[in-house]
Amino acid sequence: MDDTQTERTAFSANGYLAVVVGLAALAWLIAQFVGAEGLVQPSTIAVCVLLTALCFGGLYMLQPNEGAALQLFGAYVGTDRKSGLRWTIPLFTRRRISLRVRNFLSDKLKVNDERGNPIEIAAAIVWRVDDTAKALFNVDDYDAFVRIQSEAALREIASSHPYDSIEAEGVPATHTLRGGSDLIAEVLARKLNERLGPVGLLVEETRLTHLAYAPEIANAMLRRQQAEAVIAARRKIVDSAVGMVELALTALSERNVIVLDDERKAAMVSNLLVVLCSEQEVKPVVNSGTLYP
Repeated sequence: MDDTQTERTAFSANGYLAVVVGLAALAWLIAQFVGAEGLVQPSTIAVCVLLTALCFGGLYMLQPNEGAALQLFGAYVGTDRKSGLRWTIPLFTRRRISLRVRNFLSDKLKVNDERGNPIEIAAAIVWRVDDTAKALFNVDDYDAFVRIQSEAALREIASSHPYDSIEAEGVPATHTLRGGSDLIAEVLARKLNERLGPVGLLVEETRLTHLAYAPEIANAMLRRQQAEAVIAARRKIVDSAVGMVELALTALSERNVIVLDDERKAAMVSNLLVVLCSEQEVKPVVNSGTLYP
């Protein structure tokens, strides 16, 4: 047989019918002993006992979203996914396996992002068993396999993306760990399905539950982010101020309000930039003289 198993449907029947047949055989056997004038034929006893053992020995029960992998002397026979009271050949051994959706919350992992900054990251993985044969026979412990592979995939993704766009110039915010949580979740789910698919497991959803700089650099990175934010704000203010000054000079020139030479234009530009870019309230100074000596 092929070492790689794939799930297939196993032979099983309605368990309630088996109970009825088994009870009927048992009742008939008791009636023979009670109503017989002489000894009951050994063959009759053997048939009834065998039928009763077959009926009751092959019974098992499955909950909703639960399966049973059936084996015959170690060989995989198939999987029964039908819930309720079921019956199969008593020689088949039955291994129950849950098909319900499960959550795995990883520990906080300390890794380096793409730029080498130490960060802490954790994720929640929503997964379930998709192929019972692969999950049972292609890996020793699929729960431990999910845990190890999830942490390995999370480390790989964290090390291949920058923490944020401030750290990596030219990288869109949606391609960073901080700003692209949806994209990171999709990439993580895809990588996990590539790793877990061969063992019959399916990842349905992933989400980052924790993302932060490591404690040893958190304060420094916070100050750097604050400085970057201040610089970006000042750059925006200066760009806007220059546009307003340019608009003012153009309007004065077009409406012939006043004719300014280069020196007066420079003075006006200087005053306007001071007023527009200053963080404190500017007090006006009345000049009753002239700019020229």
